Amino acid sequence: MKGIVMKFSAFVLLVSLSPALAAAPPADLPHKAEWQAPVERPKQGDFVGEPGISPELMTEGFLSAHPDLRWRREGLHAYANKRYDQAMQHFLRAARYADKPAQAMIAEMYWKGIGVPRDRALGYAWMDLAAERFYSNFVIKREQYWGAISETEQRDAIERGQPLLAEYGDDVAKPRMAKILRKERAVTGSRVGFVGNLEIIPFTGPNAGSGMTIRADEYYAPKYWRADKYFEWQDQVWDAPAARKGRVNVGDIEQADKPAKQE
Repeated sequence: MKGIVMKFSAFVLLVSLSPALAAAPPADLPHKAEWQAPVERPKQGDFVGEPGISPELMTEGFLSAHPDLRWRREGLHAYANKRYDQAMQHFLRAARYADKPAQAMIAEMYWKGIGVPRDRALGYAWMDLAAERFYSNFVIKREQYWGAISETEQRDAIERGQPLLAEYGDDVAKPRMAKILRKERAVTGSRVGFVGNLEIIPFTGPNAGSGMTIRADEYYAPKYWRADKYFEWQDQVWDAPAARKGRVNVGDIEQADKPAKQE
């Protein structure tokens, strides 16, 4: 397999720039893992949304119902301010709710020794978990990690990855997230899935106190509240080869950059 030799910058960019949506290749062809180009997250004043989610939806209620997003965002904020202990705790909380970008950030922190003792085997184990859905950026990082560690570290990574899979893998983490969505959907009164012409007056977020409202059909869009639709939407955002799992073509990978020395 030939053809992929990539350079990359600070990994924190990966989780703040979800890849653009892309058309799927024919199902009979292997999916080629290629770096996904950065896209801007929508902004409204000092508020930043998520790719595909308007900042105005980022109310306290919305984030409480989406702990994957909430704790990843908290983690990125702490990471950007070099509060690495806090960042790790936040990423771990997001990881329990099937958040693949948070799992990838944990991998990078262990791989480079950012806020934790450097542990390349554990870093690989976390990145392998992040690549569980074959999101291209994480598959490529995983392969870079694998090619950079010794056979002893590879065996160690596989062994240590088993308890991580049992706690944070999709088989357990997705149902955990689905339970939260079901509970919060019922609490907010959108259980029946019909909101008519209702509008929401936000008390938090960028529109709080502005007199502006949020359309209920946008706020309660099924892709944000129904677990099956929510994970389908994530797969679209991250260009997952959902229909072609096991047929991902990753070309020759450069050895991962050596980690920068931490102060």
